Order: sequence, then C-alpha cells, then structure tokens
Amino acid sequence: MLAAATAAMLVGVDGHVVTVEVHVSDGLPSFTIVGLPDAACREARDRVRAAVLSSGLKWSPRRVTVNLAPSGLRKGGAGLDLAIAVAFLAVTEQVPAESLHGKAFVGELGLDGAIRTVVGVLPLVDALRDRAVVIAPESYHVALAVDPIAVRTARSLGELASVLAGQSPWPDPPAVLPQPPAPAVPDLGDVVGQPLARRAIEVAAAGGHHLLMLGPPGAGKTMLARRLVGLLPELSRERAIEATRVQSAAGLPLPTGLATRPILRNPHHTATMAALIGGGSSAIRPGEVSLAHRGVLFLDELGEFAPSVLDAMRQPIEEGVVRVSRASGACVFPARFLLVAAMNPCPCGQAGRPNACRCSDHIRLRYLRRLSGPLLDRFDLRVQVQRPDPDQLLDGIRGESTETVGARVAAARDRAAARGVETNAELSGELLELHAPLTASSRDELRRRLRKGLLSGRGLKRVRCVALTLCDLAGEEPLIDAARLNEALTLRASVGNLHIPAAAR
Repeated sequence: MLAAATAAMLVGVDGHVVTVEVHVSDGLPSFTIVGLPDAACREARDRVRAAVLSSGLKWSPRRVTVNLAPSGLRKGGAGLDLAIAVAFLAVTEQVPAESLHGKAFVGELGLDGAIRTVVGVLPLVDALRDRAVVIAPESYHVALAVDPIAVRTARSLGELASVLAGQSPWPDPPAVLPQPPAPAVPDLGDVVGQPLARRAIEVAAAGGHHLLMLGPPGAGKTMLARRLVGLLPELSRERAIEATRVQSAAGLPLPTGLATRPILRNPHHTATMAALIGGGSSAIRPGEVSLAHRGVLFLDELGEFAPSVLDAMRQPIEEGVVRVSRASGACVFPARFLLVAAMNPCPCGQAGRPNACRCSDHIRLRYLRRLSGPLLDRFDLRVQVQRPDPDQLLDGIRGESTETVGARVAAARDRAAARGVETNAELSGELLELHAPLTASSRDELRRRLRKGLLSGRGLKRVRCVALTLCDLAGEEPLIDAARLNEALTLRASVGNLHIPAAAR
C-alpha cells in the first residue's frame, strides 16, 4: 500500500517541493527513511511514531518505508514530520487518501502530537503557493504574506486527522496578536556638532552610498551609524518579502506579517567568513551580508576584522548577491545592503592628538593597510570624524531631527525612483550620462584626477552618483557643476588626510 503527501524543505533561502511517499508492506516491523535524509530528518521515525500513538491513532507493526523525492536533493531538519505522519495515516486508511490532494503539510511534530513551527516558513509556503498549506498556528500570519491559495492550521496531529477524516471542520485561524511596540529609533538630533559626518549620513541614506567613518574613540561614529537606519523609508511590499524571506530562513524573530522596516545588522569584529558571507558544513545558511538585505550592515572596528573576511565582501557589494559553494551544494543569497563602517585611525586610536598617539608612522600605515585598496574604492563616502568641540557638547544644542532629515531622504529617493532605480548608487554609466550631465569645468577636473591616478574608473562613477544625490537633496536640477562635484570629492577624500596609502585612496 502506498500514499503520498506534499511538503517543502529549505535550501538556502528558497523552498523546494518534496513529495513524501510512504509504503507499508508485510515483513519485520521497521521504519526506514530514504532519499538523502540528514540525522534530524532520520529521527522523524521516532517523533512520528510517538505523535501517532499520543494522538490516539493506530500504529501499524509492519514494514514502513518512507521515500523523500527528489532523492538526489539532501533533506534536512524536522519540517517533513507532518507530511510523513499524514501520509502514514492515509496509507493505513485512518484518513482518506483523497483528503491529501491539493494540500501540503509543513511542520515539526512533538512527541505529544503537537504541530510546531519550523525555520523558514515564508519561503517554504512560497514554494507551495499553488496548494492549501497546513502549518502550525504560530506561523499563520507570516505565511499569508506570500498569498498562497489557502493557509490552514491545526494545533495537533489528532486535530488534523479529525479534519481530514471529515469528522470536524478546519479550526478557525488564530487571532492577530497585538504587535509589541517597535523599539525606539535613535534620533539624529541627539548628535551634537559633526556637520560633515551628519551630511555624510544623510547622503548615504538618500543615495544608497557606502560610508566609511574614521576617527578617534568617542567621536560619535557608532552613534551616527545607529541613526542612519532611522532615515531610511519603509520597504515596499516586494522588498519586504525579499528581506523577510532571508530573515525567516535564518530563524530570526519575525513580526506579524512582513518586516517592513530596514534592518540593522552589527556583527562583532571576530565574525568568521561563514558568519559574515554565509556557508556552513551541513546546511548552507545566509550570513550577515544577506541578513542585512535591504537594510544596513554596520561594521564597527573595521580595522579589527580579518582582511580575508573583508575582501570577501567585495563581490557582494558590487553584485548584490553572494554565491556560496560547498561540496554539499551551492546557494545564491541576496545581499543588497548599505554598508556603513567605522574604524580608529590607528591601534591606540589617538592619531591626530598632539603627544597622545603612541603609534609610529609604520604601525599606523600597517593598521590602515588591513583595508585593501579595492575594498576602500567601494566606499562612496569616506569621512573623518573628530571629537566635537567641548562648548558644543556642554551647550547641548540639538541638530536636525531624524524626521526632518528623513523627509529630505524620502524626497531624494522619489527623484531616483523617477529615473527607474531605487537609489542613485544603482545607476549605470549610460543612465548617469543621461541623468547627471557634467559641466565643462567638472569634466576637466575629473579628467585631471583620473590622469593623476586619484580616481579609478569605479571611483569616477561613484563620485558622479554622489554628486547627483547632493543635487536631489537640494532639490536642484541634475547638472553636476563644480560646487556639487567638489562636495562629492570632499566627502570621498577626507580620509586621505590620515595617511591612507596612496594606492588605496
């Protein structure tokens, strides 16, 4: 006797449909799972048996074989428990086999028969959107975000068996729980002084430009970076689904529905390559660059990260995706993030203060060389952040608030959207020529810097994008004149005053 149920499993951040076939025959009592299951998946034999018996259903003391198709795809986790259980109930005629048609089952089973939620519900349900998906009640509102045909819930295997047997109706969907209050967003008005750094934060948010801040400890670099995410507008539905898929696949706590606010990720400087980029031995998981998708990735103490880890970000920064390959398979993760980094000018952090820095020029240059030239070239904005004036700190005069600056950021992004891109940083060379023409003096200045090696080809494009963002923030016509070009170059070049090697400028 044979029965089949449909489920899905997670590969990277995507769901893949799995057909669970259960065959029961005469022979010595056994329960075998085939189709490349991992250890957690093989343990389903014990969970399913206990759940069936705890639900008051019958267990067949016969030879049970479970095949997870396609057999060439490695299966992992406990998300196939529910599909195995209902297929077993169908093959033993405890529920009609026809009741499984047009449905899919995603969930882990407890030994008491309870149906539990699993990691990656959103991409799993998205892969099964042409069917009515049965999941745990806790995942109901998240699953609705991808508009499947129908979402059904059941609290236990016994309750689900009663519904499939036609003995009771489907349970009512769970009520929408009140959302906990969103954490307070730090206000940019708390930052005293720092006009250049505040300007850089605003430009970075408006144009999607990567930002590097370099300065002594206590200057306010981290304070500024944590306030940037509050300047970003809410995500569109399409972008929110992208971000929520990644967060769901990584097992991060999700709100009721979609994550509509850009996320801020702040990994520690001891993060490994797999933690930052993605990977893993048994299952390939998204890294911090993917968890920050459509949000902000803040790397504090940038000079303390391993140089090999930092250089691995060069390709995701350019392409917006990261490709992770292992012997067990390969995955492509989205990684379109806004990179903000902060670092000290030297190991002791006191460079620039008379008689305070204990580092020699050689030590300072060696510290800064931990950042490769190609990585530095990918920062559109590179600004020096000094400690604010004592009088400004004591007077406590607040700067512009997040609300005020955020309104300008939103208006600038609307102008970029009219050009067919989300931010100016995404403009190609052809679109730049169309939407950001140069005056004769600006073209001459850029030509001079290119010939002297002060700008690379990538740097040329990024300076023009920054200048266009400056025009958008001012509400001006997109003509890159000398004033806007000089401001863009200032925002890019000020770090050079702290002895960054010429090859990395």
